[in-house]
Amino acid sequence: MQPTVAAPESVTWKIHLDRSMWVAGVRALMLQALHPLAMQGVWQRSDFRVDPTGRLLRTAHFVAITTYGSPEEAEELGARIRRVHRALSFADPDTGRTHRVDQHDLLVWVHCAEVSSYLETTYRAGVPLTSEEMDRYVDERARAAVYVGLEPDDVPRDVAELRGYLAAVRPRLRVTPEARQAVRFLLWPTVPDRLSWLAPLKPLWFPVGALAYATLPAWARRAYGVLPEAPGARPTATAALRALRGGLNRVPERYYNLIFDEATVRSADAARERLLAAGYRVGNGLQALRARTLFTSPPVPEPRAPV
Repeated sequence: MQPTVAAPESVTWKIHLDRSMWVAGVRALMLQALHPLAMQGVWQRSDFRVDPTGRLLRTAHFVAITTYGSPEEAEELGARIRRVHRALSFADPDTGRTHRVDQHDLLVWVHCAEVSSYLETTYRAGVPLTSEEMDRYVDERARAAVYVGLEPDDVPRDVAELRGYLAAVRPRLRVTPEARQAVRFLLWPTVPDRLSWLAPLKPLWFPVGALAYATLPAWARRAYGVLPEAPGARPTATAALRALRGGLNRVPERYYNLIFDEATVRSADAARERLLAAGYRVGNGLQALRARTLFTSPPVPEPRAPV
């Protein structure tokens, strides 16, 4: 049996173990908030307003488990998510209708917003990706969609299909008061009790949130209107992303891992043991294994955005 859900040679590892994923994760939440119905589900049925950091860390845990967790871990987590979502519903304030959190079109939107954000942000941050690898990544994540209750063919299987979906859903997207408030939460989130020792460093978070905002589509930034637009916003954001990624990559793994939940770190430790038993060289951790296995070609220059 494969020791991890995704193999270290997969594009999923290449993207998900990159430290620019912090910006990508926040960007995904900001993008997801633009779907009024999906935003209401989060606003009414989650603790996002009181613990936006917790929501981000839970997303990071899901990404971790469906990347380097064992197949058993991933299915157990997926079953728990599906069970919780089946029990939750919310009301649409515009129509008065009740909707399920696991409504099919909402799950597809959340999936596509995440995949496009992870791909767009890490690529602009400097992760070298060919067009073929971009397509492979979208297909790999389609197979992982089963964990939230979708089938692989329910979602795009390559970049062209992903672009097509995002263009088709665009007319339904808009900024609601809840979405604008969500962005403000993400730019300046509360620090959970378990990370209270990081509170003095909270100002360091703002560049992460601001970069996530800056990498949103231009129409979305204009609609949100939360941060001022500057001339040359796109190349400036790309350069800042690459600088932030370089800084994060210099943080030793033992300190970097303090950000994550204990369950996520335990899963990473277990993955190292399984990969070692399978013959991989993991002496310097998953990040080093990812680098040895995948980063064999030089970074590519930035053409137009992948999604």
